[in-house]
Amino acid sequence: MTGTPGGGGDGGESRRAIEAVLIAATEPVEPRFLAELVELPVDDVVALCDALADEYERDGRGFVLARVAGGYRFQTHPEMVQYVERFVLEGQHVRLSGPALETLAIVAYKQPISRAQVSAIRGVDVESTLTTLVARGYVAEVARDPGPGLAVLYGTTTLFLERLGLASLASLPPLGDFVPDAGIVQALERGLRLSDDPTAEESTEPTDG
Repeated sequence: MTGTPGGGGDGGESRRAIEAVLIAATEPVEPRFLAELVELPVDDVVALCDALADEYERDGRGFVLARVAGGYRFQTHPEMVQYVERFVLEGQHVRLSGPALETLAIVAYKQPISRAQVSAIRGVDVESTLTTLVARGYVAEVARDPGPGLAVLYGTTTLFLERLGLASLASLPPLGDFVPDAGIVQALERGLRLSDDPTAEESTEPTDG
């Protein structure tokens, strides 16, 4: 391999090339693409990236080399979050509202899912909330329901994985971690039985506002 971008017995040039590319990249870079750049097998590139990540951790750097959304990127070390938060002015970013976070969670765990299905789960009209999530790049149209009406189905995006630091949707915590206790479940069941009663008074459907 001497003379190629990936040349060198110790992989030194390949390591430097990978570091340079990842610093310049604005999104996670897939191992396959890095392998093409340095002319090495993908497995070798993965091993180099893992070695770099271990080296940064041993050296106590303020950043880590993380594998997220199917690729590699540099990001600040989790232990340094208090300093990063102090650096980032409060007004420089807009946080998602509670309703938006709830809607995003439903899409993440239930995707692909239609707007009507999300609204049914939340009990409110989520059209404006979904529009916000699409505009922020966390949710996108991924398919069409084959049934009547061909409803748009939504799913999360690569940006969603990036912001959460996840390699894939399989890395989401299991829903069992958030299951309510028996008392809440019984209360929900009572409420559902009441809603199913044809004599029950019909209420106006709320919205997210």
